[in-house]
Amino acid sequence: MKTSNKIFNKWVFTVILLVIAVNFNSCTDDLNKEPLNTLTNDKQFNSVDGYKQGLASVYSNLVYNTFLRFYWSMQEYSTDMAVSTWNDGGDGIYHELAWSADSPAITNVYNASLSIITLCNNFINESSDQALSDRGFSGSDIDKIKQYQAEIRYLRAYCFWILMDAYGNPPFPTENNLGTSSPEQIQRADLFAFIESELKAIEPMLADPRTNERGRPDKAADWALLSRMYLNAKVYTGQEHYTDAITYSKKIIDAGYQLETNYSWLMLGDNYLNTNEFIWTINFNNTNITWYGTNFLSLGAAGVPASINGMSGSWNAFRFTQQIPALFPTSDTSVDKRAQFYTNGQNLEVDNISTSTDGYSAYKYRNVTREGTPITQNNNYGNIADIDFPVFRLAEIYLTYAEAVLRGGTGGDTSTALNFINEIRGRAYADDPSSSEGNITTSDLTLDFILDEKAREFYWEAQRRTDLIRFDKLTSGNYLWAWKGGVKEGRSVDDKYNLFPIPTADLLANPNLVQIDGF
Repeated sequence: MKTSNKIFNKWVFTVILLVIAVNFNSCTDDLNKEPLNTLTNDKQFNSVDGYKQGLASVYSNLVYNTFLRFYWSMQEYSTDMAVSTWNDGGDGIYHELAWSADSPAITNVYNASLSIITLCNNFINESSDQALSDRGFSGSDIDKIKQYQAEIRYLRAYCFWILMDAYGNPPFPTENNLGTSSPEQIQRADLFAFIESELKAIEPMLADPRTNERGRPDKAADWALLSRMYLNAKVYTGQEHYTDAITYSKKIIDAGYQLETNYSWLMLGDNYLNTNEFIWTINFNNTNITWYGTNFLSLGAAGVPASINGMSGSWNAFRFTQQIPALFPTSDTSVDKRAQFYTNGQNLEVDNISTSTDGYSAYKYRNVTREGTPITQNNNYGNIADIDFPVFRLAEIYLTYAEAVLRGGTGGDTSTALNFINEIRGRAYADDPSSSEGNITTSDLTLDFILDEKAREFYWEAQRRTDLIRFDKLTSGNYLWAWKGGVKEGRSVDDKYNLFPIPTADLLANPNLVQIDGF
């Protein structure tokens, strides 16, 4: 189990049994109700420690509900990055690009995100100026609580971004209508404007970059979400924000982050050590049981044995299509060390989606230390991962900067962009960001190269669907992969599959909702 001089994770794990109870299968009409607590709000929020415990309870819902596993499925199975052996929860419809408003799989991320938003809304109400005054708080105590509130508003903004990216025009529950009425629906461009304004408003209240406790967002996490939103703004709003993407990328770059020297360290059981590169993480600890965290990413990779993943035998859940290994110079780490493909007993071609040996796998996620020692298990199952999931890391910011420059954003330049890309490739080819191995030239630096480099750097990190949509390659015939659209050779599909529909159950429960076009 990882150790740290930070105490916030102890808070998170202490309050798991006290966490606000929410039925994650509820529709938004239910989610609009105030959450059920083991303590009343007045008892929970009667001290600064009580507010911190409330903060931790919201974080624990992000970690221990279904969010990460199902968000990963939505982002990767719908692309060339993964095919599912299990069709667990309807994962097969993702790869076929054939979901409907009645498909169970599309409800998972929707419900989990709205559940967390509801908890955030409750915390925001309980930390309002009036609530703090009524409870007799003053001075530095108010300052601490307001920082906690800013972090909660960040988590809410992040979940709203998930809904905006995936569902387009989702319901919009806020602290103002919590428990009083069914939430209204918000249009995608309006939600973009709301998230943007929230992130800018809370920035001064967040901790400076790299000064907060591990897993708690700071100013750099705020800038990272803005930079990702701005890079995709044309998809969300029809308006380009590439200059803004450069501006906020530079804020992070200037804050002192550096690439870790070894790519293989990024997804290990002791990756909490990666403070140079990680900007914001979802943290896991094997003392606490969940099947929806990074143990799924370590154990789910097809064929990878316990001697490599550090826990137990593979669940044989997912593999790549053959298009992903083709992006690398070889299918092993002899050239590009990111090519951590597991090929023993695996076929390159995916002839049958449900055959676990069709498609290469990878050992990117391993519950071992940098020295290769399995992490000691502190549970009765023996296969719970300690691997933290980096929502944002510096390599993404470098690639965002470069792509925004190539797309015409101002405030950056091609020479600097090239240097950032070559740092990523120096790490990939020589475990040294300053190495010239793997370097490309200005003529190589194209948008198509950026998309491929993003795939090489971020495979199985839940970013591929959003990237392909930005490049108009998810639904179109501009790029095909094995079993895209449900046929072996791949095919284009209706553009409506760039989004997921509002689940039918919510449409029936909330009269304020209207289905998105095409569904």
